[in-house]
Amino acid sequence: MAAESHTKTGGEIATSRTQSEANRKLKYISLAVLVVQNASLILSIRYVRTLPGDRFFTTSAVVMAEILKVLTCLLIILLQKRFNLKETAGFLLDSVVLQYKDTLKLAVPSLIYTLQNNLQYVAISNLPAATFQVTYQLKILTTALFSVLMLRKSLSRVQWVSLLLLFAGVAIVQVQQEGNKEASVANASNQNYTVGLVAVVVSCLSSGFAGVYFEKILKGSSASVWMRNVQLGIFGTALGLLGMWWNDGAAIAKRGFLFGYTNMVWCVIFNQAFGGLLVAVVVKYADNILKGFATSFSIIVSTVTSIYLFGFHVDLLFTAGAGLVIGAVYMYSLPKAPGGSLGHGLSSSSSASPSPPKTEGGGEMEAFLPKSVLVK
Repeated sequence: MAAESHTKTGGEIATSRTQSEANRKLKYISLAVLVVQNASLILSIRYVRTLPGDRFFTTSAVVMAEILKVLTCLLIILLQKRFNLKETAGFLLDSVVLQYKDTLKLAVPSLIYTLQNNLQYVAISNLPAATFQVTYQLKILTTALFSVLMLRKSLSRVQWVSLLLLFAGVAIVQVQQEGNKEASVANASNQNYTVGLVAVVVSCLSSGFAGVYFEKILKGSSASVWMRNVQLGIFGTALGLLGMWWNDGAAIAKRGFLFGYTNMVWCVIFNQAFGGLLVAVVVKYADNILKGFATSFSIIVSTVTSIYLFGFHVDLLFTAGAGLVIGAVYMYSLPKAPGGSLGHGLSSSSSASPSPPKTEGGGEMEAFLPKSVLVK
């Protein structure tokens, strides 16, 4: 009996070691995937928007990404219903139509997310990729402030210090870019640095508010994350179509919805549509510190790549500012001391809920999904 018990214990230890090793590998794979996703989206948008020739309509790209998000969520809901079309249709009818008051709550964040997605294209089209990547980290600051104001969350002293460092780092980068504005937009006379800067700041504000507002809605609801994203996507598609008609209606009517779409443009759209889902899946195997590392590494990757692809110039001032931002991101992602209340995550699209409630249609997948997956 003792030998049998000893053998069993040894087997359990071996299994535990194997699982630990596998989880360690998955963590590093998650880190690599997060870095690639964060950096590739910014760089690819910048690349396709600076290529010569026919340019695609960014408003149509936003609509297409929303459609893909909705289809993805519908497929997941259908999977959760074991491909029972009748049950799925009844569930959607009840959740979207019959509970229309609940659906209408998503109109506000959907409008803001649609605005934000369009502003990202404007910002990246007018700013160097590295500058956008650094400045866009202001969304951490806006998300934290809205979390304190709207959700009554508390932040640790380290997090408050990190937010101050973040603001200082972004300010230094902007001072550096202001001094080298002509160099920043060289080779592209149709770029406007001021327009890009305003777009990224407004995008950060909208990201912070919409993410916290969406989290507040989810906390007071039993609806699944996937159902919420279907509701968001319906409004997002409708509002995106309205914005497309208002801004590019005549041109799209003449040239077509898919005008200027290349394989690279499709890659950008798929990256934007499925990026949130991808991050949510890999975060299952990562943690907050790794997410901070991923964001920091993505800034470095974007900067280095921009030097080779776009002739971006890095000087001491930019390095100092970017260094402060990277340090701030890492500090903010550090866990609080035991007993402290949890602060908000890095961003609305990558902050996992510590203990999400089980909801209808949620299943095991939602146990590790961030509250605002699939929305930026």
